[in-house]
Amino acid sequence: MQYEIKQHDKFSYIEEGEGEPLVLLHGLFGALSNFKPLIDHFKQYNKVVVPMLPLLDMDILHTSVSGLAKYVHRFIEARDYNHIHLLGNSLGGHVGLVYLLKNESDRVKTVTLTGSSGLFESAMGDSYPKRGDREYIRKKTEYTFYDPAMATDELVEEVFSITNNRLKVIKIIALAKSAIRNNLEKELQQIKIPALLIWGKNDNITPPFVAEEFHKLLPNSELYFIDKCGHAPMMEVPEEFNEILFNFLKKHSSIATEA
Repeated sequence: MQYEIKQHDKFSYIEEGEGEPLVLLHGLFGALSNFKPLIDHFKQYNKVVVPMLPLLDMDILHTSVSGLAKYVHRFIEARDYNHIHLLGNSLGGHVGLVYLLKNESDRVKTVTLTGSSGLFESAMGDSYPKRGDREYIRKKTEYTFYDPAMATDELVEEVFSITNNRLKVIKIIALAKSAIRNNLEKELQQIKIPALLIWGKNDNITPPFVAEEFHKLLPNSELYFIDKCGHAPMMEVPEEFNEILFNFLKKHSSIATEA
């Protein structure tokens, strides 16, 4: 299914369904395909919103976690969303947390993190990303998942096309360095809203101990591990992911369970 990309001022986004907004923030190599099973399921119950984060389109001075968090803030204000359920994968989770910490807003009801950076993430390798080496990119993409078959030719080509552009590579490195510098350990206790942590037990990039640390530091959090699952549970095990998320949202929202 193709989703309509909507435009509001300078913001591009997807908005499907009705109800309390479920705002999805993608990671560094995130694409709409990452969230397709989630969008298709939750548009029955929520207004599912995916802003197209300008990860590789901002000027280099603002290519940072904080720069992206400011973008999310401007987007949410422009669209005037309220009663938001914020969900972020990988770098998207980190951006969501910085947004919450920088903006004392009562717009957000819950936050869900899956494979989020913000405390620790394994580097993709000293020489990453190698330009022009498709097989290297395939191996690194497979490393994201428990099942290497999830790294389809289409997904590998998508990542390869990004890493084969010199300016984009510079911005990827800038974002990765910004994520490492922007450690949230001392601030997370300020986030009091209900937090859901859904983690792959076989996540190589933000390993299970990272989830345990988030759980310890976020005062109102619950943690679920999914076995035989890597860094992107919403892609790799969508049914289990959606069930955990649905039960959490049902507790904390006016989700229409009869839809």
